[in-house]
Amino acid sequence: MNRRNFMALLGGTAAAWPLAASAQPASRVYRVGVLSPGAPFAENTPLGSAIARGFRQRGYTVGQNLVIERRGAMGRNDRVPPLVQELVAAKVDLILVAGYPTAVAAKNSGLPVIVTHGTGDPVATGLVESWARPGGNITGISENATELSTKRLQLLKECAPAIRKVAMLWNKDDLGMTLRYDASAKVADALGVAVQAVGVREPNDFDDAFAAMTREKPDAILMVSDSLTVLNRKRVFEFAASARIPAIYESDFFAREGGLMSYGPDLLECMDRATALADRVLKGAKPADLPFEQPTKFPFLINLKTAKALGLEVPPMLLARADEVIE
Repeated sequence: MNRRNFMALLGGTAAAWPLAASAQPASRVYRVGVLSPGAPFAENTPLGSAIARGFRQRGYTVGQNLVIERRGAMGRNDRVPPLVQELVAAKVDLILVAGYPTAVAAKNSGLPVIVTHGTGDPVATGLVESWARPGGNITGISENATELSTKRLQLLKECAPAIRKVAMLWNKDDLGMTLRYDASAKVADALGVAVQAVGVREPNDFDDAFAAMTREKPDAILMVSDSLTVLNRKRVFEFAASARIPAIYESDFFAREGGLMSYGPDLLECMDRATALADRVLKGAKPADLPFEQPTKFPFLINLKTAKALGLEVPPMLLARADEVIE
């Protein structure tokens, strides 16, 4: 082959490259819905960034092969079903959810659903058939409420040994949280601690709850977390501070923001493991065959600044066991 023919052939091949490339099937772009019962898990928030990071570590890049549709019900359960329908209309491949009401609504969509945290016992609430074989379109991460409630009450008693009565604050309209309250109440009874039930259903109920605890002052407060109590957490902090009542909460950000103590699952770990489950579903696994998992990390935080404001001397042995002490 002479040089002229070779160059002509090379030029023709090069000209065909763009056509050949354009004929290749485009890589798939996955769409994932993220539904929060409170504010949306925005990418600049700890939980939102944890979700993006979890997918990135598994080969997904937002804007390239992944689109994340973020929605938040802002504490209003009536907004959850329409938001699920928005995600369905957006043609998401699966939905990541937090909280029991959002999990139920997402499950009813028929799409694959991954729970990140906050639904309570998935078997007791009827979300799944069993922990090992969920049997439907939903799987995820949850925790053992009885074990955690026992630990929280023990921590309260170690911090303030004179405790005889604990007010339990929870959302009565959330079945998952009601069952968690029931578990906590049974644990308290077994530990010889009386329970003052303080249920709420909407923001206006918190004033009544505080009035009840003013009339009949408890020795401590245990707050069960859901979107309603989380969105009103600073009101609880302020009441506990003004009434000088020690309180324990379920997630580390409560202690960082002014709560006395927190003990519960590491939510960043929960998000990472939820994205791992989501990755398996996107690659063809069925939620029905993926066992519900439990968290493995449970950080214990103490806010010494809050303790001092309450006039509470935290025992040195308790401080030594804390994963983080905020001063």
